[in-house]
Parts: sequence; C-alpha cells; structure tokens
Amino acid sequence: MLCEEGDFPSVIELNVGGVFYTTSLATLRNVPDSQLAAIFSGGQPQVIRDTKGRFFLDRDGVLFRYVLDYLRDFDVVLPDCFRERERLKKEAEKYRLPGLVEAILSESRSKPPGVITVGYRGSFQFGKDGMTDAKFRKLSRILVSGRVSLCREVFGESLNESRDPDHGVSERYTSRFFLKHFFLEQAFDMLYDQGFKLVGSCASGTAGVGDLKPGTDVEENRWNHYNEFVFVRE
Repeated sequence: MLCEEGDFPSVIELNVGGVFYTTSLATLRNVPDSQLAAIFSGGQPQVIRDTKGRFFLDRDGVLFRYVLDYLRDFDVVLPDCFRERERLKKEAEKYRLPGLVEAILSESRSKPPGVITVGYRGSFQFGKDGMTDAKFRKLSRILVSGRVSLCREVFGESLNESRDPDHGVSERYTSRFFLKHFFLEQAFDMLYDQGFKLVGSCASGTAGVGDLKPGTDVEENRWNHYNEFVFVRE
C-alpha cells in the first residue's frame, strides 16, 4: 500500500524494520532538513504502508528508539555497555541528523579515563591422541581488576562480584572480580566498545610441581600458564 503526497495524521504509527512505534507528526518533523521531515512533509513522492496501514521504514527497528529519543528531546542517553554506537551513528547519518551524530560522538568522548587489567589462568588441553585433537586454550577463569565503577560500566551483567568482600562502594578498587563467561575475545570486544586500548601484556608459566590433585591430567598440568592484559582509556 502506498501513501499519496500531502496530508498526514497528527499521530503516526510506524513499522520500522518490523518494530512498531507510535509518535507525533511534529516529532518526526522536528529537524527540518532531516530525511524523516522530508518523508512526512510530502517531500518524497510515496511512503510505503504495511498491511495494517502503518507507515513502513526499511531500517533498523531496534536502533530507531534512539532516533526518536533525539527527535523528542534533542539528546540521547545510551545504556551501559551499549555496543552498537557505530551502527547507530550510521543510522543517524542515513536520517540526516548531524546533531544525533555529534551527540553519539560526545557521549563516547565523555567517558571517564581509567585502567582495567584482565588476566586469565589457562592450559593446553590434550586429547587421547595428543596434539592431533588438542584444545589449544583451556581457561579456568577470566579475572578483572580495576576501579569498581569502571569494571561495572564495561562488563555489566557479565561481571561476577560474588568473591568481592565489599559490594557497597563503587569508587574503590578491587582485584576480586571475574567474568561469567570464558571467551577472552568477548571481554576484549567489550573493552574496545567502551573506548579502551591495549597498552601492555605479560605471561608466565605456572607448571605445577609435587603431587597433583586427583583427576588432574599430568600432561595438561605441564602447560599451565597465567596471562595479564592492561587496557587504558584516556
């Protein structure tokens, strides 16, 4: 179904990539030079409607909520650990909203500086046929050290604080956090998304000596190691 140029209702029902929104016509026209203002002022010949009569935009429906937030208040507040800034920036550029682009960049620049250290204890895990079916990285735990508020900002729900003795003060430092998952690259992605850069790393072998615990693989124990990575946000 197609909408003719001209009149639009004062309340607009939208289908943006399969996600439904209801907003005012005035909100969609709030930035006169934007693509949305052009669409909903008759500046573009035809607006597609879906089978329910909602105006259809073939864009990212989830990210559109932040576009609407900006059109309503000329500001945007992104959630902690938001990992789609670059995609949202591209959406803002597509909609011709330079103010939203700048708000996204400013929000990213306003993050406080700090240092987070990520470490892990691991080993090589060998199979029955030795190296032929080895799992080259076996992590027992990914450890996180740094200022508590900074660690929470970066890792969010992935952060396990159960071994930290004091949960009440967020501006202190701790080395008792660890992550709920075992994917080192996922931790690195989260740090990168929050503006951190790797500035240093170190590693050491920690092969056990003496009697082993029952069930410990002798060959695997020979390859125990510990690694740390230091990330900085300036």
